[in-house]
Amino acid sequence: METITTPADFMGIVNAFKISRLILSAVELRIFDYFNDKYADSGPVAAKLHLNPRATNRLLNALVTTGLMDKMDGNFKNSTFSEQYLVSTSPKFLIGLDHTIGLWKTWNTLTQAIQIGKSVADTEQNEINERGEEWLEAFIAAMHARGIAQGRELASLLDLTETHKTLDVGGGSGAFTFAFIEKNPGIRGVVMDLPNVVPITMKYIEKRGLKDKVTTLKGNYLTDDLGSSYDLVLMSAIIHINNPEENRTLIRKGAKALVEGGQLVIMDHVMNEERTQPSGGALFAINMLVSTSHGDTYTEGELRGWMKEAGLDGIRMITAGSGMQVMVGKK
Repeated sequence: METITTPADFMGIVNAFKISRLILSAVELRIFDYFNDKYADSGPVAAKLHLNPRATNRLLNALVTTGLMDKMDGNFKNSTFSEQYLVSTSPKFLIGLDHTIGLWKTWNTLTQAIQIGKSVADTEQNEINERGEEWLEAFIAAMHARGIAQGRELASLLDLTETHKTLDVGGGSGAFTFAFIEKNPGIRGVVMDLPNVVPITMKYIEKRGLKDKVTTLKGNYLTDDLGSSYDLVLMSAIIHINNPEENRTLIRKGAKALVEGGQLVIMDHVMNEERTQPSGGALFAINMLVSTSHGDTYTEGELRGWMKEAGLDGIRMITAGSGMQVMVGKK
């Protein structure tokens, strides 16, 4: 983020939410789907979507100012970008936006979360295993879309030549396991996740045609056994959900599940000791505050300490070209 030096700079940042909310509402209503490669009047679209005609027209006019919609002779049409990325049936649809819509709702409770020190947003549904199927499908889809590229980058950073069996803890769609197999086809992977996530995982495995190489394990990684004899145990984007004691326990279990010489790989926001860098991690700590009861981002020192306690050595941190941060330790 650029340094704020003038009131105009400041107000530009403060008011940026208006454009964000405008776009997210249009995506949530699937507005762009109804202007698929054609000009159309706002009235019939409002009728199809059961929206207020005047409000729909004003929404579309505002979208024109963002460049996401074109207008000619009173009719509207998607921009080239919107046609590619904001039409839900497009193969390039930015599916992570559905998850971002959910994040908006939790971030709106930030003031209350700061006051009490934990999430106040739908606290009865904060456990992933208790959230609705629609939310869960959108969340896994968003993580998969991001995980494809991240998985390939991670695989390029690791030595997988002697890796035969892997475990992805809280692995969601299995995207990282797929990337490991792309690099080393001899790998057999296990994806562990919660009971209502695993059926979604299996869909992704079947779609990739990897049923013979990837299996699933249902369970809670904090309370259930992780199995054994793994050459690599991956913990990607899960330690931020836990409190420090839970992470200490989890890392110990991960190390125990490794063969001698096996690698424990942790990919997450890894903070400096002041907890101010990377900036994305500092913001993500706030995301954890508004959406979980005790999630957080953790420092390199904290992670090194927990990994050493678990009996790992050769601990190192890797920062990839994309900015992705990875901690690796060997048993």
